[in-house]
Amino acid sequence: MKNNIVVFSLLILFSGCAWGEDSGEQYKVVYSLEEGVVEETNTNIKKEITIAIVPKLINIPYFNAVQKGAMEAGNDLGVRVIYTGPSLADADQQIKIIKELIEEKVDVIAVSANNPEKLSPVLLEAKEKGIKVITWDADTLPDSREFFVNMVDPETLGRHLMDILAWNTNEEGQFAIMTGSLSAANLNEWLHWILVQHEEYYPNMTLVEIMETDQDSQKAYSRAVELIEKYPNLKGIIGNSSESPPAAASAVKKFNKHGEIAVVGLSSPNEMNEYLKDGSAQIVTLWSPKKLGYLTVALAKNAYEGFPPYDRQQIPQVGQIRMIEDMVIMGEPIDFTEANVDQYDF
Repeated sequence: MKNNIVVFSLLILFSGCAWGEDSGEQYKVVYSLEEGVVEETNTNIKKEITIAIVPKLINIPYFNAVQKGAMEAGNDLGVRVIYTGPSLADADQQIKIIKELIEEKVDVIAVSANNPEKLSPVLLEAKEKGIKVITWDADTLPDSREFFVNMVDPETLGRHLMDILAWNTNEEGQFAIMTGSLSAANLNEWLHWILVQHEEYYPNMTLVEIMETDQDSQKAYSRAVELIEKYPNLKGIIGNSSESPPAAASAVKKFNKHGEIAVVGLSSPNEMNEYLKDGSAQIVTLWSPKKLGYLTVALAKNAYEGFPPYDRQQIPQVGQIRMIEDMVIMGEPIDFTEANVDQYDF
């Protein structure tokens, strides 16, 4: 009798292991030779998914809002989120961080790339180690990742930024563009469409200079002051990255140029609230960075589980996304003005 119990128990043990592998769940088999009792317990143990979100840099309002959304998504979706990035918008610092994440054997790396070419080799290394790689906010080379989570359609955004400056300068006069980095793919894409829209529709507007800020607020302010001093007939400034509009508006206030120099561009409503109300800026445009963080984590989790994004997919807490080839489009840009800026909090 005991021999029969041993054989039956071993059969149950091996069968339990096989079922666990097929279903993705783990089983523990408890048995007793003395009593001849066999009990199968489904422990429902599942591997915790670790998603690393790497921004261009940390501790600026835009990326702080992204972090809030990412952490909220991690809590809602039951995944571990690591939010880590460099203190400066520097590709080499990002590469170092990504190498550390590879060593940590995270499941997904989602990066906003400071430099698409420089980051490509380390992201390919991550893919070779079995780590899922996606990009958000700023893309890398397509073969280095699975898909890109973009906020808005780049052409729509770039053309719109040129339009809103034109609306506030009577479509004439000198203007300048302040951009965070000439190596960031997203900024360059928006800049490209700003220039296309200018060339096609605004012959009476003259672009005098494109200035790089390195996405540093103090440097952006110094560059804005320099622009106003260098071009006394300047009529407008487009800020192509989040630190640029507040810096330009501060410089307009310094020179008491309210109403003489129009300031538009990409920035958050909280950061631009006072400038929109006192007239040192006219319109700023953005999307919800918190929603972007949430969407990135949600799509990263889906990708790890084998479910890539698709056109018109409904994402809880975000809404319906669009797909253009391997690029996700989160939604449409939002304009913030003196009239509506208090309705938003990010």
